[in-house]
Amino acid sequence: MASSDEPQSLRTTFEEAESKRQHLESLPATSPTYADDLNSALSLYARLLDQTSSLSLFSPNEGLEDIATSSLPYILTNFTIAELIQRTPFTVPARRKLVLRAARDAYERFLSLVDGYGLVVGPYAKLLERYRDDAEQFAVVSGDMASKRDAKIASFKAEKGLREKLDLLRRDRRYLDRDEELVREVYLADVAWRIHLTFQGLEGLNREMEMLAMAPEPEIVAGDSEEDPTLRLDEPFRRNVNRGGPLLSAKGRPLQPFTLVGSRADLARGVFRPGHNLPTMSIDEYLAEEKRRGNILEGGTDPPKMEVDEDDMDAVDRETYKAREWDDFKDENRRGAGNTLNMG
Repeated sequence: MASSDEPQSLRTTFEEAESKRQHLESLPATSPTYADDLNSALSLYARLLDQTSSLSLFSPNEGLEDIATSSLPYILTNFTIAELIQRTPFTVPARRKLVLRAARDAYERFLSLVDGYGLVVGPYAKLLERYRDDAEQFAVVSGDMASKRDAKIASFKAEKGLREKLDLLRRDRRYLDRDEELVREVYLADVAWRIHLTFQGLEGLNREMEMLAMAPEPEIVAGDSEEDPTLRLDEPFRRNVNRGGPLLSAKGRPLQPFTLVGSRADLARGVFRPGHNLPTMSIDEYLAEEKRRGNILEGGTDPPKMEVDEDDMDAVDRETYKAREWDDFKDENRRGAGNTLNMG
């Protein structure tokens, strides 16, 4: 049974992660620091996953009544990770597909955890069954137009009811006074609300995947080898899978499906893992690899200026001629000369 004495390190990590997430929500996606802040938030939540796993806060051998009230907020960690991953700045369709698969994996881990404690109930149990039957074609509403309309109305009412219940409970004086019984009810109502949002999120992922499937494939340029032997993200974990080869091409194109995990310790323990067995990459490794590829912008969007080797006379001459040609062009073409639609 999980202890009711919450470790200070766990609480500290949780508060840091939540603070970073709230700060991120206040930033526009075009902010120069957005990518770094997203990176930091995901790293903190990955650490939180590792800590909750190390402390065995959640176990398939326990029931909901065995979870300490103070541990319930941590049950939402994978849900939060899924939402954060989806905020990764868009680059090209192939890399966006990778982001969506990572988000799907986090959503599935959240559903696996809460379903193990019997928290996926009522219509959501049926949605989970439908999702497991055909994850990539899943939609919250299905059937003919009349059925879809009725289902959308029911979904809207359910969402409104869950949100209003949660708001009402949070305004209760007993909750403000930290009455444990009501605090626990608030936490469980929050979990129910996130379960609802998870199915909405999974449907959104599928719709976006359909759009990406129609996007044209980028041209392969020299050096973009699909079998780049230097790329071996899965090399240390090859013994855990039956397939070989790199997970990504040199340009970030997924070469095979893989699973993002919170940490290597979490992987080793294997708590609440989905039934499939795929190559794995931790969130920190995913972020580090994306940063190495230059997909995480830092300090603005202008590319760094190329440094010219002063000892390379040919390179110096090329740069000199290029600068002269640009000066001649600016002298011959005044600024805005080609703007015939917006003279001003």
